[in-house]
Amino acid sequence: MARLPALALATATVAATLTLLTPTPATAAPAKYADDFNGDGYRDLATAAPYTPVGGKTDAGAVVVNYGSANGISAARRTVITQNTAGIPGTAEQGDKFGRALTSGDLNRDGYADLVVGSTGENAGAGAVVIVWGGKNGLSGGQVVPDPATSAHDEYGMSLTVGDFSGDGKADLAVGSTGSDIWIHKGGFLKASGAASRYKVATDLYTGAIYGSQHLAAGDVNGDAIADLIVSGTQAETYDNGTFVYQGAASGLARKTFIKNGAYELAAVGDLNGDGYADVVTSTYGDDGTTSLGGSLNAYLGSADGLRTRPQTTITQDTPGVPGSDEEGDWFGNALSIADINRDGYADVAVGTLHETIGTAKIAGSVTVLRGSATGLTATGAQSFTQNTSGVPGTAESADRFGASVRLSDLTGDGRADLSIGADGENHPAGAIYSLRGAATGVTTTKATSFGPGSLGLPTGYLRLGQVMLG
Repeated sequence: MARLPALALATATVAATLTLLTPTPATAAPAKYADDFNGDGYRDLATAAPYTPVGGKTDAGAVVVNYGSANGISAARRTVITQNTAGIPGTAEQGDKFGRALTSGDLNRDGYADLVVGSTGENAGAGAVVIVWGGKNGLSGGQVVPDPATSAHDEYGMSLTVGDFSGDGKADLAVGSTGSDIWIHKGGFLKASGAASRYKVATDLYTGAIYGSQHLAAGDVNGDAIADLIVSGTQAETYDNGTFVYQGAASGLARKTFIKNGAYELAAVGDLNGDGYADVVTSTYGDDGTTSLGGSLNAYLGSADGLRTRPQTTITQDTPGVPGSDEEGDWFGNALSIADINRDGYADVAVGTLHETIGTAKIAGSVTVLRGSATGLTATGAQSFTQNTSGVPGTAESADRFGASVRLSDLTGDGRADLSIGADGENHPAGAIYSLRGAATGVTTTKATSFGPGSLGLPTGYLRLGQVMLG
């Protein structure tokens, strides 16, 4: 197949005409959901195709937003956004990779979630970040998030997350890069002027060949009603890879914990055991030299004292109850997402394994679903899905990379998280999106759907649709 881009950490000409919105009064309540862009009460799905050609510029990038409804997502109810879309800052250029990182939240407190898009190739690799504003008709218009230290790093916007890190009731935006600095753009965003203020988190991330803040996530691990920042990166003093916890406070974020794990790592946050504290699941999706060849997960439980540093459990594909087997190069855990699928009060975990061999099809990919419980993450009741699973559209083929991205979110409003899957090598390598419903028994393939570039208003060709999903 053609070139394979670096894995996203956590994804022809496109013209989208978006309706300009009437400003919402400043007294509007913040959005109920951080991913409800049109305020209709349903969560929405944002998926990137970061190598989409736009206006004749290759690898410029596009983002597709499918709006949720009682019937889930559909190809028809969508918005396609590029840097050539009216109202979006910038111009689509070769190699911009618009959409290589995504996050969301109601940054201006108008009742509609806003989408934040990272373009790691912008400005010859310096990177750029853009906010696309939500509104009653969906996403429209945008604003650049300035890079406060252009000489300190490259690929500004390679990692993004939103959380209220000061406890003031306003969503803040955290932006990472290849450097040792993470910038917090403070809540109180205005469409006219952007963030209320910004500050740099004091980190000690290594800035050499391995990226500084490889991945960012947010969650309240100590139950103080203030979001904490979870950073996957490399410790400067030892060059060890692992997970940093920066504790939120009115005075700003401060380092609390470092947990050494392994290379190629990311983390996801959610309440696995239903005790009210956010827990952290980390993945080392390569050979860590001790636990696995193909990737492993560690679950760390939150508490009043912060994140516990001893894992509640470690899971590989050799763990009893987990489908498959631990094989070199599988990349079990290359993508993670956490939410409650069966509405039992415990968050579950979706795990991508994009290099999984299915029959004779290499790098076909799979997704494993692990359940939460009163004690935390468990392998009991684990499920596995591939394109050869009954009810899943398509057929497992070499280089499909099914599981390049995963997202657990309730797209139907029934209180159960649905599973969205990106396969950025489908139809080599246009890419595709898959949507499976959540149910009382777990994820079901009943009413499973898939969307390719053509049905979403994208061109064919080298797009990598599904490489990145909203994280």
